[in-house]
Amino acid sequence: MLRALGVTLCLAGGVAAEAPPLPFALGGPYALTNQFGQTRTQVDPEGHAQLLFFGYANCLNICSAALPLMADVVDTLAAKGIAVTPVMITVAPDQDQVDTMGAPLADIHPDFIGVTGDASALQTAYDAFSVEVEPLFQDPEYGWIYSHGSFLHLLDGTGEMLTLLPPILDAERTAEIVRGYLAPRG
Repeated sequence: MLRALGVTLCLAGGVAAEAPPLPFALGGPYALTNQFGQTRTQVDPEGHAQLLFFGYANCLNICSAALPLMADVVDTLAAKGIAVTPVMITVAPDQDQVDTMGAPLADIHPDFIGVTGDASALQTAYDAFSVEVEPLFQDPEYGWIYSHGSFLHLLDGTGEMLTLLPPILDAERTAEIVRGYLAPRG
């Protein structure tokens, strides 16, 4: 498999080749608060790989495609015995608060972890993953609409960045790519 910028290509016959790391530094430590009021860092407390997305629970645009995709990928991988935790770091802390983001995320997948924090803590996460957030306009029904990154970030259980995945792939293809990164090397 060849990996570059979140795209994995299989060589003829499905032969895998060791892929170079991302050609740029991405990822890093953060400490935010999940929907249960607990501190959540880039390290998964159960050691599971993570699909990380920067968005917001009531987004009507890319999040409404990316978050369900993440849920489908998690379920596809679980059926193959691979545990992956879906995590969303909010770009809308005024809307996604500890007591408001849990229910919409649970509607997408019961294992979804949503995290929020103060402006400084969130900016630390945005900077670590090179995510730009910009308020665009205020919708009278849904509140602020934001421009934000759309990639899914695959992290290992220790919080190390493995790759970026575009949210335009279907769940099966995305799960196949993730599985390639998480499969034991031999």
